[in-house]
Amino acid sequence: MQRQSAPDDAAVETPSPRPLRVVQWATGTIGTRALRAVIDHPSVELVGVYVHSDDKAGRDAGELCGRDPVGVRATNDADEIVDLGADCVLYMPLLFDLDEVCRILASGTNIVTTRGEFHRPAGMDPVTREAVEAACALGGTSIHSTGSSPGFVTEAVPLVLTSIQRRMDHLAIDEYADLSQRDSPGILFDVMGFGGDAGEFADVRLAHVESNFGPSLAALADALGLTLDTIRTTGELATARSTVTIAAGTIEAGTVAAQRITVSGIRDGRELMRFRPTWYCTDQLDADWDLHATGWHITVDGDAPLDIDMRFPIPLERMSEISPSYTANRAVNSIAAVCAARPGIRTTVELPLVVPVLA
Repeated sequence: MQRQSAPDDAAVETPSPRPLRVVQWATGTIGTRALRAVIDHPSVELVGVYVHSDDKAGRDAGELCGRDPVGVRATNDADEIVDLGADCVLYMPLLFDLDEVCRILASGTNIVTTRGEFHRPAGMDPVTREAVEAACALGGTSIHSTGSSPGFVTEAVPLVLTSIQRRMDHLAIDEYADLSQRDSPGILFDVMGFGGDAGEFADVRLAHVESNFGPSLAALADALGLTLDTIRTTGELATARSTVTIAAGTIEAGTVAAQRITVSGIRDGRELMRFRPTWYCTDQLDADWDLHATGWHITVDGDAPLDIDMRFPIPLERMSEISPSYTANRAVNSIAAVCAARPGIRTTVELPLVVPVLA
């Protein structure tokens, strides 16, 4: 990436006119969708694919994502990827590897990731932040975390909505997911606990959601000049009023059929903003939760109040086919902005408006 000098406070520098050379790192559900988007993109060039499994190594990138062969073969050799000298890696592994990330950045390759470690640098583990920023400085590179949620709905959309406010009393982001047609019994029953006895919400699950969404809310609050005092997270369970059969199996009456987690940003002793995902397998519940269709409901209470529904106009049977695009596409569309940004960990607030090239 050809960079030009810019003032210290400038987040963006002049991008190169040539196609940006991109690597897809990991090809899970989201990574595969991102890989497809890169192949189809008119102004980026796929130059490499990193995979973890031996059975994917050596296969053509097009084959891995349902496209015609493109002449780029996947590898599980990280040295090969680093040696490519790509402009950007789309980093989408299941697990975060600090050494891996620092090596990519120090080599001169930027990173856009759908992992959540980098939404708010100020809240990161200091050792991790220092290592990443040192790698960025060495390579002259940037790294940015994004996606649909967190990212788009917890940062990009609220920043637009609050742009017409001069006072904000409360921001609420509710995310709804009707899982009745998701044929994933392992995830729904074994991991999420649907169909089980209603008891205390597992602390490990609360901590996981807070670690993903708390930093994003805190970064938004910082941008608005309303820095949060703390983040609080609570969970609730609701049971089925009658036995129901869903795509993944049967949920007996009286067992868990819905759950929601509230991540609250507290300022001056009250909730200033919240993100609350609600996952449900039926609307016949023992709790009155005002369920919405799959999508987001956002309210802003201030001097220019707003109440907005953002629904996914997709049959539930097709959600698993379509939904990965919501996360993968924003990452792909952010490549140019991240490559043009000054070195360091860059947030949604610091980057320009993400505008996709669709021609």
